[in-house]
Amino acid sequence: MNMKKFILKNKNTITIINATLIIIAFTVKFTVADNRPLFQTEHFALDNADLFYWALLAASIIGIAPIAIQAYESLKVRVVSIDVLVTVAVIGAVIIHNVEESAIVTFLFLFGSYLEQRTLHKTRSAIKELTALAPETALKKTADGSFEEVGIEEIEENDVVLVRTGASIPVDGTVLTGEGYVNEASITGESAPVTKLQHATVFAGTMLENGTLQVRADRVGEDTTFGKIIELVEESQDAKSQTERFIDRFAKYYTPAVLVLAVAIWLVTQNVELAITALVLGCPGALVIGVPVSNVSGIGNGARNGVLLKGSEIIQSLSKVDTIAFDKTGTLTVGNPKVAEWKTYSRNEKALDYLASVERESDHPLAKAVLEHINDANFYPVTDTEVVKGKGIIANVNGERIAVGNVALMEHEHVTVSEQQQKDIEQFAANGNSLVLTAIDNELTSLLGIRDQIRPEVKEQITAMKRLGVKNFIVLSGDNEKAVEVVANELGFTEAHGNMLPEEKATFIKERQAKGEIVAFIGDGINDSPSLALADIGIAMGSGTDVAIETSDVVLVNSSFAHFTHALGLTKAMTRNMWQNITIALGVVLILLSGLLFSDWMTMSIGMLAHEVSIFVVILNGMRLLRYRSRKTKLPHDEKVKNTSQLDAHQLH
Repeated sequence: MNMKKFILKNKNTITIINATLIIIAFTVKFTVADNRPLFQTEHFALDNADLFYWALLAASIIGIAPIAIQAYESLKVRVVSIDVLVTVAVIGAVIIHNVEESAIVTFLFLFGSYLEQRTLHKTRSAIKELTALAPETALKKTADGSFEEVGIEEIEENDVVLVRTGASIPVDGTVLTGEGYVNEASITGESAPVTKLQHATVFAGTMLENGTLQVRADRVGEDTTFGKIIELVEESQDAKSQTERFIDRFAKYYTPAVLVLAVAIWLVTQNVELAITALVLGCPGALVIGVPVSNVSGIGNGARNGVLLKGSEIIQSLSKVDTIAFDKTGTLTVGNPKVAEWKTYSRNEKALDYLASVERESDHPLAKAVLEHINDANFYPVTDTEVVKGKGIIANVNGERIAVGNVALMEHEHVTVSEQQQKDIEQFAANGNSLVLTAIDNELTSLLGIRDQIRPEVKEQITAMKRLGVKNFIVLSGDNEKAVEVVANELGFTEAHGNMLPEEKATFIKERQAKGEIVAFIGDGINDSPSLALADIGIAMGSGTDVAIETSDVVLVNSSFAHFTHALGLTKAMTRNMWQNITIALGVVLILLSGLLFSDWMTMSIGMLAHEVSIFVVILNGMRLLRYRSRKTKLPHDEKVKNTSQLDAHQLH
């Protein structure tokens, strides 16, 4: 047992010894005259031919040791691996005294394994770079108000930490004092710095480019958003894609088939060397490694660009999506209603001030939008406030009776509405607005239309998704039908359905799946979780609820549609990359076997060299995905700040 571990642990050293013996053998062969004694005693003589043979035999025996151990381990679990084929081929070559071939084959196989490990290490390091961003220490505030440097594991929730320019933020938390610019690329994929002021949320693993902050720790260690990202990425790597499972099944039968082919060649030709060569040429090394390297590279790319793919098994489905269903509020829209249209019907200079004064007394969501719209108002004392349930508010301001609410409130107050005003009301309603009307002493003075705002990047990204093959764009919302239709028409969607309950959304998705469509659903709320779980691909906005994120397959960390377009293009590129690697691997095998059967120039050494080159090629091809970039919408700096600020530190749990 100890010897086995020793051999496998020193596999690279064995490769060097193997190579050295081969170099010695061929150096002697080509530099020393034939049959010239190199060492001679009375009873023993060693010429260059002998040294050539024994050096290569030693190289073969030493080189086959780790390969044979791996072959034995695979046979113990009833798997006929590539190592089994190589072991049988090398032993057979030694038996027929073809030590030149056996030595070179072991070296190429060991060296190829070394290159494979090195290259895959570089591929995985793209993901490990994420963990390196997390600081190991932090400046923790002590009881006397000073700050001392402690290990990150000593930071607990509600501790206060100090972050200076150039330092990584060690926790998910809230800014207590200070201001600065934070690079949140490790979380959101966006490199533009985000301004952080008092009460702003910051995330572990992000970099304070300028300024000084004192931050209260809300989440620490593995519970941070950054820690959860790492966990999800690692889980993604462990899961196997549909293509990987296909390759596993294929390899399970392929390698025994190569053994059967070799036996058949020997039975037909009685040529042992030809049969052994067939074993070497049939090794599917590139086939086995090609798909995993594509998956690892692609998942790493996504993690670095604000997209979390929860497992490589979703890659195939996402790349084939032809129908995308969207929730509306908080997904297509920002979830922050604003005044979109307004009309004024009074010359009373104080009309807007009166409206603002009344709305300040209300906690209704529309009141906030009205106050933001008016912005700079003079507030007056409000008395005799009366809330009319489902209709609005009536109050006295500066001695005048003010009514603020919907159409029903105006009717309740017997407010006179002219023909033009009625047309305006109908038009505002048709545009999907929630209406806020104001009357002063029974005279209609203003009409405001309030609606949620479509995310600024959505329209451009919908166009990009169409280019990537998505055919159907559907809105499924619990909002009223008219508001849903307005959003769908503005974005050019194929269908819009409003007033839908969560179970009705899920039923709709089932119906589309029954028609053979590959359906993705994008949402952010608890009510979206059944649809996220049922869809072929569930996509959660990073600003959404915990339940939505947990039940989804893909998380858009900073809720950017540009990142979903990136994910869609990335998975298509990953799928193409996998099949390119499979084609390269199988193509090399077919060419080599054809060369063996129909030519006289093919040897074991040439075949193994071709295999190792093909392994290197598919690894490099897979690594191209690390540099994949889709055509993403360029948001202005302030828009990026707004979007990234929506990410809640609690969301990736």
